[in-house]
Amino acid sequence: MPIITKIFSPRLPFRSAHFNTVYRPLFMKDIINYERKRITTWDADFIDLDFSFIGSKTLVLLIHGLEGSSESNYMITTSNHLNNRGFDTVCMNLRGCSGEDNLLLETYHSGKTDDVDFVIKHLNSNYNYENIVIIGFSLGGNLTLKYLGEYSDIPSSVKGGITVSVPVDLTSSQAELNKLKNKIYLSEFLRTMKLKLLQKAEKFPNFELNKELLFKASKFRHLEKQYTVPVFGFKSSEDYWQKASAKPFIPEIKVPTLLINALDDSFLSQECYPIKEAKEMKNFHLITPNYGGHVGFMSSFSNTENRWLEKQIAQFIKENIGITY
Repeated sequence: MPIITKIFSPRLPFRSAHFNTVYRPLFMKDIINYERKRITTWDADFIDLDFSFIGSKTLVLLIHGLEGSSESNYMITTSNHLNNRGFDTVCMNLRGCSGEDNLLLETYHSGKTDDVDFVIKHLNSNYNYENIVIIGFSLGGNLTLKYLGEYSDIPSSVKGGITVSVPVDLTSSQAELNKLKNKIYLSEFLRTMKLKLLQKAEKFPNFELNKELLFKASKFRHLEKQYTVPVFGFKSSEDYWQKASAKPFIPEIKVPTLLINALDDSFLSQECYPIKEAKEMKNFHLITPNYGGHVGFMSSFSNTENRWLEKQIAQFIKENIGITY
């Protein structure tokens, strides 16, 4: 029964889920020096990978969340922490998220695991690492869990996965995001996504974008109807949510895997806490602290104390995946 009990007791005001959620991206200013390598995909596009090498035999692949990038604070702090523990890291920028628009009309979505598979096989073929661990945050966590359960030809070098703040059930989590409590977050997501769709419409004249409806869009499904559904071949938003959700794939995961979802995460529905799967599986571990918000897990205003999440990640790699520092 790999339900792990971990005490996370942040100080006030970090016991507020919203304060914890916004504090990290707004006020944590960690620095890292990446070495960027651009790889060409099978469909004549590119994916930018940002490496932080220290000379390890283990590489940790990090995948960011919706509208994030390798510059997201949680990516930087995790990379720095793992570098200090003896691991190389590489941050995968999803298509269109590296600071430069990708070449195709298609970018990414919550279930687009073919890009993850391509990157993993590229790393396995072009670098001499004994171990690869995948870490995904939010949307990137959904991609990680879905990939680990969906693909039967995962390289043997992939030893495990760790995921944080993951909406594993998209149908219910998108409904949660539409609630008043998440209005500010949803508005910010939609703002950046609308700008990217306008840019795509300029580059691809045959892409039929109804700009009037785009400007009025107030829910994810409004953008999905115009972009995700037609561009990626889904029948509807409901079809997309069902097919892209990681939860049905969790029982098929074969490597040690961790999911950390805070109970106060305002993005997550009750269905996003796979307690049944964790109880029935030997290699799927679940941590559900009372506090943490969405990819927050800040404990105080002290920079040196704000490493609870990073410590859980490093500890799981050592104790459960079995890779020593």
